[in-house]
Amino acid sequence: MDWLYRTSVISGPVPVVLTILGVLGGVWLLSGKPRWFYRYAIPVCGVAALVIMVAAWILVEKVIVPFPDPIAISIYVWIGFAVYGLLLLGPRIKAGGSIASAVLSVVAALLMVLTAAVQINLEFSAYPTVGIVLGHDDFDRIELADVPGPTDPVISGDPTDSVWKAPEDMPNRGRVTTLPVPGAISGFTARDAEVYLPPSYFTNPRPLLPVLVLMAGQPGSPQDWLQGGKIAATMDSFAREHSGLSPIVVMADATGTQFANPLCTDSPAGNVATYLAKDLPAAVTSAFQVDTDPKAWAIGGLSYGGTCSLQMATNFPEIYPTFLDFSGQVEPSLGDRQRTVDQIFGGNEAAFEKVNPMDIMANRKFPDSAGIVVVGTDDNDFKSGQQKIYDAAKAAGMNVKYLELPGAHSFVVWSAAMKQELEWLSQRMGLIG
Repeated sequence: MDWLYRTSVISGPVPVVLTILGVLGGVWLLSGKPRWFYRYAIPVCGVAALVIMVAAWILVEKVIVPFPDPIAISIYVWIGFAVYGLLLLGPRIKAGGSIASAVLSVVAALLMVLTAAVQINLEFSAYPTVGIVLGHDDFDRIELADVPGPTDPVISGDPTDSVWKAPEDMPNRGRVTTLPVPGAISGFTARDAEVYLPPSYFTNPRPLLPVLVLMAGQPGSPQDWLQGGKIAATMDSFAREHSGLSPIVVMADATGTQFANPLCTDSPAGNVATYLAKDLPAAVTSAFQVDTDPKAWAIGGLSYGGTCSLQMATNFPEIYPTFLDFSGQVEPSLGDRQRTVDQIFGGNEAAFEKVNPMDIMANRKFPDSAGIVVVGTDDNDFKSGQQKIYDAAKAAGMNVKYLELPGAHSFVVWSAAMKQELEWLSQRMGLIG
C-alpha cells in the first residue's frame, strides 16, 4: 500500500483525472431529457447554488470575518460547483427513471464534490498525498513516555558538527511525539504540540540540539506542518546529510482552536505571547534535553504563524533572536486595523502600536536578530506586505533575507522555503559550520 499512500494529489495525473471525472459527472447530471428537467430543474438548482455561494462569501468575508485575509474567490466557485451537483442529484434521479441511472447520478454528484475538494486542496496543498488524506502518518511516532531521558555526558561544540560523530547504531529516521504544553504562567489553553526529534537525539551520548518552534496558519493546527508541510521528511533528509543532526522541531499551537484568531498577543482573547515566550520554552526544556542558549532557538510559521513569528522576534528578541516569516501579514489583523484595535486592544491604538512589529522596528534596533521573509511569486495578497516587512527589518539592523519562491499562499512555497533555508538556519543556530 505504500505506493498508494505516497501518490500525490496535488501534482501528477491524479488531480487532472479527478477533475475530468468531476466535469463528466456534471455533464451527466445536466443530461436529463424530460422537459421539466432542463426548463426548471437545471436553472433553479443553478440559481440556488449561486445564492448559496454568494451567501457564504458575504457571511465569511463581510459578517463573521473569521480569517484576517480574504479567501480566494476560486474557493467559493468550487464550493458552488459542489453544491450545484448535490442540488441536481434529486431531480436527475427522478428524471432518469431507473436504478442504473440513479446509481450513476449519485456517483456523478460525488465526483463533483470530490473534484471541488481536490481543487480547494490545490490552493493550499494542505493534503499532498493519498496517505495524508486517509490519515496515514508517513513518519515514525513515539510515545512521550518512551522518549529516552537525558544522557550524561552530552556532546556540545560550536558548531556541534565539529565535535559530533554519529554512532553505528543511530536510527536512520527521526521520530515524532506529542507534548502537552499547559499555560501555567499565561493561562492560555492550547492544543498539544507535536515534536520532531532527529535521529541523533536517540543516541547515547547525544548532541545538544537547537530548537525550532513552528506555527501553523489560521485556520490551522500543530499537525499542519506534519501533514501539508511534511516537515518530518524534510528534517530526516537534512539529518541524513549531516550525520543525524537537525534542529528539534516543536510544532506549537498559537491559536487555541482551529478557527480562533487571538493575534499572537496578550489580550482578552488569550495570552498567546506569554504562552510562547514562557510556557512553551519551559515545557520543552523540561521534557527534552536541548540547547537552552537563546542563539539556539528560532521561531517560524506560515501565514498567521509567520506574522506571529515576527511578533515574537520583535517583542521577545532575547528568547527568539531568529525568525522565519513565511507569507505573514504586514501587521496582526482581524481584517482591518480599526476592527483589530477595537476588539483586541479595547480601542487603544497606542497599545496596538506597542506590540506591532512594524511600529517596534521603526523605533528600535535589533543588531543580534536575524530572519527570513518568504512569499510566493503568485501570492499577490501578501507580497507587498512581505516586502515592507523585509525593508523594515533591514532598517532595524536585522540580518534578514527576502525570498520569492514559485507558488501562491500554500505549502508549495512554505515547504520549499524550509528545505532551501534549513542549512542557513542550522548554521545560525550553531548546529553546523
